Amino acid sequence: MSWTLAQAKDQLSEVVRRAVDDGPQTISVRGRETAVLLSKIQFEQLLSPDAPASLKDLLLAMNLDGVDLTRDQTHTRDLDF
Repeated sequence: MSWTLAQAKDQLSEVVRRAVDDGPQTISVRGRETAVLLSKIQFEQLLSPDAPASLKDLLLAMNLDGVDLTRDQTHTRDLDF
């Protein structure tokens, strides 16, 4: 869910509860998404030494045995513009 800064200030306990129960809560300032409130567990997962440092690390850490990752070679249609 997204909250304005004023809403987040007025309803901080609700914002925190939702971060714990529902996941990250976005806070916007003057219509621009500026901050995200995470639960402590989610924050610690981001900082975990086991967390992948890059997309490459994430993909290498995934168990993709038996998954066909080859590119679809089907020809596309020719379109006239």
